[in-house]
Amino acid sequence: MKYPALIIDKQKIQENTRYLVNRCGACGISVAAVSKVFCGIPEVAQAMIDGGAVMIADSRMRNLRQLQVLNIPKMLLRIPMKSRADEVVDIVDVSLNSELDTIQALSEAAIRKNKIHNIIIMTDLGDLREGVWYEYLVDFIGQIIDLKGIHIQGIGTNLTCYGGIIPDEDNLGKLVSLAEQIEATYNIKLEVISGGNSSSLHMVFKNEMPHRVNQLRLGESIVLGLETAFGERIEGTHRDAFTLALEIVELKEKPSAPVGHIGMDAFGQKPVFEDRGKRLRGILAAGRQDLNFNGIIPRDEHIRIIGGSSDHLLVDFTECSRQYHIGDIVEFDLTYGGLLAASTSDYILKIII
Repeated sequence: MKYPALIIDKQKIQENTRYLVNRCGACGISVAAVSKVFCGIPEVAQAMIDGGAVMIADSRMRNLRQLQVLNIPKMLLRIPMKSRADEVVDIVDVSLNSELDTIQALSEAAIRKNKIHNIIIMTDLGDLREGVWYEYLVDFIGQIIDLKGIHIQGIGTNLTCYGGIIPDEDNLGKLVSLAEQIEATYNIKLEVISGGNSSSLHMVFKNEMPHRVNQLRLGESIVLGLETAFGERIEGTHRDAFTLALEIVELKEKPSAPVGHIGMDAFGQKPVFEDRGKRLRGILAAGRQDLNFNGIIPRDEHIRIIGGSSDHLLVDFTECSRQYHIGDIVEFDLTYGGLLAASTSDYILKIII
């Protein structure tokens, strides 16, 4: 095996998906599995489908294009670019929208292609990321209700991702109330009320999800076994479906503080060091160009990450009970941000098992 590597266990992804699909299904909620954190690798997305996901969702058109080999509906998570309306209609079954001009462009593209494009209108319930502000949502629907080539499949929201707002019975209850106002005002039936992402799972687990919320878009909970409102482990899921594996290329006893006058490092920062005497320091063959150092967690709890450069990760092995050698592999768990960076890096080999 070559390193640095990101090792992906398809079976664990499938099992995580199955567990969450079953928990959500008991509440009448379907799962759109989010593939963006692993850059839409079709084999990994297929594991989510095998686990019961009814849709694959992604934010990047390049990922969605390579996912066309999978026979399942695709969702575009990121608000579409008006300039790419034709491409969206070509390869995406449903897109999340909030802008009138873009929806009109999607309508025109769908008419040209003799298609019907499904849209979910996103509403901002306070997190201040994407969406029509909730006070204006009902009127906004009135501006698009008669557009040809467009089918308003439902409404949705996104919480926690930007403002950190926790999904609860009040804000998701407001989402359901808005759906009912839209239905009464325009005499339509909304098929989908999309109640957010992995941060909404705590409501599923406590059986507090408002009636009629019938879709969640789940990423981190599937790939890392974490809910994202409180950052807690989800019992019954695997935390280690993804493993970052790095090789030791240097292992020497050195002082813990540099010798000489300290200036700026390679990234324009003036570092500060704690003098802990001589330590057994190792260099792993991956750097800031490859990884987000803040998003990786050594599985050997005695290893301490010291820092690094664009090419090297520096770690302290002094407290380890295991004896490490040159060429040994150090394994890491990842945070969502760490996994995103490692997946996106062309310098990290992706190995699917």
